[in-house]
Amino acid sequence: MTQYDAVIVGAGIIGLATAYHIKQQNPQEKILIIDKMSTAGQGNTARSAGMFRNFFYSPTNLELVRTSTGFYESIPNLKIEWIRYLWLFHEEGYKRIEPVLKEMEDKGLEFKLFDDYDLTRMLKINTKVTEDEEARMMGLADVSKAILVMKAGSIDVDYLVGFYESQFKEQGGEIRYKTKAERIIVEPVEPSGMPGEPYLWQKAKATGVKTDKGSIKAKKTIIAAGAWSPSILDEVGIETHIRPIKRQIFIVKADTPELKELLHVKGLNQEGCMPFTILTNGLYFKAVPGEEAFWLSYGDEFPRAFKLEDDPRAEEYFYRYGINFVVPKYFPQFKKAKLFSSFAGLYAKNTLDGQPVVFEENGIIVVGGTSGSGIMKADAVGRIAAALYAGQEYATLFGGEKFKVSDLGLEERKVEPEKLII
Repeated sequence: MTQYDAVIVGAGIIGLATAYHIKQQNPQEKILIIDKMSTAGQGNTARSAGMFRNFFYSPTNLELVRTSTGFYESIPNLKIEWIRYLWLFHEEGYKRIEPVLKEMEDKGLEFKLFDDYDLTRMLKINTKVTEDEEARMMGLADVSKAILVMKAGSIDVDYLVGFYESQFKEQGGEIRYKTKAERIIVEPVEPSGMPGEPYLWQKAKATGVKTDKGSIKAKKTIIAAGAWSPSILDEVGIETHIRPIKRQIFIVKADTPELKELLHVKGLNQEGCMPFTILTNGLYFKAVPGEEAFWLSYGDEFPRAFKLEDDPRAEEYFYRYGINFVVPKYFPQFKKAKLFSSFAGLYAKNTLDGQPVVFEENGIIVVGGTSGSGIMKADAVGRIAAALYAGQEYATLFGGEKFKVSDLGLEERKVEPEKLII
């Protein structure tokens, strides 16, 4: 049986970025990725909206995203569309966020401010929804202000996945697809040779994974399986604070003159399209000019269950009796929109603070909990995991910035709360 230096469970964007950076730092070591899918990035990575924003209050968030997207910009031929974010606020919401925005502006983070008159003129948006009785019954709020986040957009996720996969393999890394991790192999640090060990009096550690294709032995076992990580780690008593929660995207075609005009609105970004737009209640939509479509979604919480689904499906009623009721109140262009298709994925939600976790316990390195921001933070998280693997106190992020590895751990965790939350 081949002995690997590290086996990584999960070929999504986090597992790939981790493997790539470990291999770069340790070119002579034998690194293996396994994944139950038939190719890379086909789990929840493939079901991402692919958005990013270099606009956060938390220094941790900002550093992880800014350095990751900086690296992405250096990748030849990676398509990045700077469509920007348009964030709508009701009056009370804007008053709460105004001091935060002032601090962010002082730090050099760019945004433009619009009032309700600007929005009506530019986008034909209905800012006075409370004039509608049904909207009042729904608890919707008038739009008072909006901010246009400048350093934000979308990334070609498939190309990014392909980059990490191909670079890892070119460096001599190995990937086995259609290989499902069933459990972590646990053995005593000092074997006695007795059957059934390890016993309670023996110190134990992980020595690889048992898969549906046989056992894989490794010095380090790295779990980067996203929403599926807890199902593997619960069996060996490792708490990750990661829980799976469904997120759904619904697609409508811009097949009316009103939607076409909105899709290709001018003057808000260099792409000549509608920015990624977040409504006052957190519902959002993304313009996809290449598909002549809009993607609509809402990240609901209570009473949404934490539930692991191997093949999550979008719930049509969630669109018809939720999203489809709300969006046209603000954007009348969507009144005649017809649902074209939909898909769903699972966020690996970190219930502590929404930030990634990177820590080691008994020979197992856990990387995950990106809470829906895996694409925009993947490169930085991969570098931090690689530094932990190498036993380094600090990771070097893109551009040379240093990041203390234990800040994303559990025992000495140090992350600042985010005050600008979608």
